Amino acid sequence: MRDESQVYQRQGFGAGLGVQPPIGLLIVDFVNGFADPGTFGGGNIPGAIDRTVGLLATARERGWPVAHSRIVYADDDSDANIFSTKVPGMLGLKEHSPASAIVDVLAPVAGERVVRKNVPSAFFGTDLAPWLTQRGVRTLLVAGCVTSGCVRASVVDAMCWGFRPVVVEDCVGDRAIGPHEASLFDMRQKYADVMSLEALHAQLPSA
Repeated sequence: MRDESQVYQRQGFGAGLGVQPPIGLLIVDFVNGFADPGTFGGGNIPGAIDRTVGLLATARERGWPVAHSRIVYADDDSDANIFSTKVPGMLGLKEHSPASAIVDVLAPVAGERVVRKNVPSAFFGTDLAPWLTQRGVRTLLVAGCVTSGCVRASVVDAMCWGFRPVVVEDCVGDRAIGPHEASLFDMRQKYADVMSLEALHAQLPSA
């Protein structure tokens, strides 16, 4: 993508938010179907899953609130919507479908919230915002897939709810690199801080 960052800088975009405790972690849709290139996956998603293992370990060590999201449609398709009209294969993601299950290496543990959704944002029509607010979260780290879809939608809504989103750029992935990079650029300019896992660790307060 052509470097147009100077235009945004001149117009005052891209101010930093910083990593301000309390911190929470949202892992968006790292489920089997999105890990599988034959279903909804591909691109750099496998590597993002691998790096999120370390991020999740840090969150657990530090006692941060952790939420996971997964796409789940009703068994009888009674909640089919515009999202599933646009991407009909989404209707295959049911409560007990292996494709909708969170990948084993990131499986939730007791106390971690699992948000079920049937639209891109993990916030829309769910209790995620009050769950995070009740736990005092100020900065919300975001990992997951896909960068240009459910990650971006969740980041925009997180910002709208008053959280400070930080996209951990090597812990998010997309089936195509062009949309991934464009979405990181866009979120960095308007909605979130975007930084590597290494840079995040450098900014974390002492445990």
